[in-house]
Amino acid sequence: MRFRLFAFLLITLSFSARALSAQNAAPVQWWNDRVFYEIFVRSFYDSDGDGIGDLRGVIEKLDYLNDGDPNTTDDLGITGIWLMPVTVSPTYHGYGVSDYTQIDPDYGTLDDMRALIAAAHERGIAVIIDLVINHTSNQHPWFQASAAGDPEFADWYIWADDDPDYRGPDGQTVWHPFGDRFYYGVFDSSMPDLNLNNPDVTAALYEIARFWLEDVGVDGFRMDAVKHLIEDGQTQVNTPATHAWLSAFDDFIDSVNDQALTVGEVWSSTFDADNYVDDSEVDMTFDFELANALLQSAQSQRSAGAASITTRDFDLYPANQFGIFLTNHDQNRIMSQLNGNVDAAKTAASMLLLGPGVPFLYYGEEIGMEGEKPDEYIRTPMQWDDTPTTAGFTTAAHPWERLGEGSENGISVSAQTDDPASLLTHYRQLIALRNAHPALQHGTFTTIDCNARSVHSFLRDNGDELLLVLINLSDEPVTDLDCEARASHLSGSFAASVIFGEASEAGELGGLEDDGGFSGYMPVASLAPFSTTVIHLAPQ
Repeated sequence: MRFRLFAFLLITLSFSARALSAQNAAPVQWWNDRVFYEIFVRSFYDSDGDGIGDLRGVIEKLDYLNDGDPNTTDDLGITGIWLMPVTVSPTYHGYGVSDYTQIDPDYGTLDDMRALIAAAHERGIAVIIDLVINHTSNQHPWFQASAAGDPEFADWYIWADDDPDYRGPDGQTVWHPFGDRFYYGVFDSSMPDLNLNNPDVTAALYEIARFWLEDVGVDGFRMDAVKHLIEDGQTQVNTPATHAWLSAFDDFIDSVNDQALTVGEVWSSTFDADNYVDDSEVDMTFDFELANALLQSAQSQRSAGAASITTRDFDLYPANQFGIFLTNHDQNRIMSQLNGNVDAAKTAASMLLLGPGVPFLYYGEEIGMEGEKPDEYIRTPMQWDDTPTTAGFTTAAHPWERLGEGSENGISVSAQTDDPASLLTHYRQLIALRNAHPALQHGTFTTIDCNARSVHSFLRDNGDELLLVLINLSDEPVTDLDCEARASHLSGSFAASVIFGEASEAGELGGLEDDGGFSGYMPVASLAPFSTTVIHLAPQ
C-alpha cells in the first residue's frame, strides 16, 4: 500500500457550520470507537483436542485479534468481541438455554470466562455476550416445572388449554402440544417462550443480567430476538408491551452498570429497529436493511443503494448508534453471496469499516470463509491454516463440523497473513485506519455525488478532522471523475493528502456556490478497479 501526498486542494469550510455538524455526532459513547468481532466459540479454536472450540481457545487466539500493541501490524486490530451463547444448552448453537449462569462444559468454566475477559481487557478489547431472554430450552428446569404443573412456575411460560390455531409472524407453527395443553414457542418446539408479563420471570432475568455484569465482568449484551418478547394475541412482534419491558430492563442495566452496552437484534425494517434506540430501550440495534444494501452494492458494482440507505440511517438513528455488518451467524456468508469474488469482498469491507455506525465482523469474514445454509454450514470451524480436514482448528482427527467450502483454496489465516494483496491484509489496514481516525469512528456522514455510478463517495467529519472516502465498486478503472454537492458547509482552503490508497494526483475544488455546493470537482485523476482511497483534508 503506497501513501502519496496530494497537491494542495482548495476547499472552503465554514467552521461554525462544521461545529454544528459535529454536534449531530454527539454524544460519543465508548462503543463508537470500537470494531466488534462475532465469535461462535464452538468453531473458533480448540485448545484441548476434543474437536470443539472453547474459551481457552479464544484466549490463545487473542493476539490474532489484537495483541495490545498499536505499533504492530500483524493482528486484526479489533477492539470488541461478541460471544455467541456460552451457557449450558442442549443445542449446539446455544440459543436454547438450560442454565443461564453456568458455562457449557464443552467450552470450559466460569473461571475460563473470567480469564478470557481479563486477557481481552489487557489488550483493550471489550467483551459482550449473547443474552437470550425471549425463550429457554424445553430442558430448562423452569419449563420442566411449569409443564409438570408446579404452581411456582405455572405461569412462567405461555400456555393454552385449547390450540389457539394461529401461526407465527413468518407463517411458522408457534403453538406446540404438550399432553392436553399447548405452549407458545415462536422459534421451535424445543425453545418455549418465557412469559415476560410475569414479574417473577422478569426478576429472575434481572438477576441473571446482574450476575454477568457484576460477578463475571462482561461489558454488555447482544440481546437476542428482542422484537418477539411479549405478544398481544396475534400481534407477535414489536408490541407496546415489548417496548415497555425493554425500557424498564434498560433502566435496570444502567442501575447496575451505566456503561454497559446493549445491542438489540431487531430483524425487521430500519424504522422498527430505530424505535428501540430512540426510546432508550437498547443502546443500539443491528440494521439489516443497511447490511443488505451494502451487499447489493458490492454485487451490482453500483453505489446508489449503499449511498441512499446509509444516508437515511445516519439521519434516522441517534448519531452512529446502530450496528453495521455484512452477514452474521444466521445468513449465508458474504463471500458465498459474492460468488468468491475477493475484490468485491474488499469493497464490501471498505463500506463496512469506513462508513458510520459501529462495525461488527463475523468470524472468518476477514479471510473470506464461505458457507451456505443449513446453519451448521455457515458456522464451520475457523480456517487457521491449510491442514487437511482440520485447518489448524483442532489437533483431533476431525472437528465437530466439517470445514467450510473453499478451505482447500487458500482461504486461511496462514495463507493470507503475509500477502499484501490478501483480504486479511485489507481488513487489517482498514481497521487500523478506523482506529487511528476519530472521524471514521463517530463522525458525521455526507454523500458526494459523482458521475461514475460505481463510486461510493462520502465525507466523514467530527469537527476536528475531515476525510473524503472514494470506493470504486467496479472491475473497471474510473477516469475523469466529476463530483458535486448540491449544498454543503464547504468554503475556505485545505491541504489534501492521501492517507489510504494508490492515488497520486490532486484536484482542485473551486467555484463554490453561496450554499457551499459545488460541481466539476475532480479529486483524483483515476481510481483503480475495486480500489479504496481516503483523503485527509487539513485546514490551512
